[in-house]
Amino acid sequence: MITQAALLAAGVGAVLIACVGLLVFPRAADRLHLLGVATSLGSVAVGAAVVAREGLSSTSLKAALVAVLLVALGPVLSHATGRAARIEALGDWRPQPGEEVHQQ
Repeated sequence: MITQAALLAAGVGAVLIACVGLLVFPRAADRLHLLGVATSLGSVAVGAAVVAREGLSSTSLKAALVAVLLVALGPVLSHATGRAARIEALGDWRPQPGEEVHQQ
């Protein structure tokens, strides 16, 4: 019971922190980083809380599947959203003339 409550509190807390950050940070790129926290930590913790509460059942399997999909597809959605924001702001996603590009 305590484990379930702790997992649920951690998941909801991660999502709430991300929501507050969405209101505070001015740039779209900064906001996208916070959405990663909500989709990865939040969804995994809430999914784990459901699995811990329900045991092995169809409900827990669905919760685990949703958590896995959010973790797997969250970065793809963040990338697509970031690219769309850049296209809207600059007209193209490629680096602009004179723009510094950071290579890894």
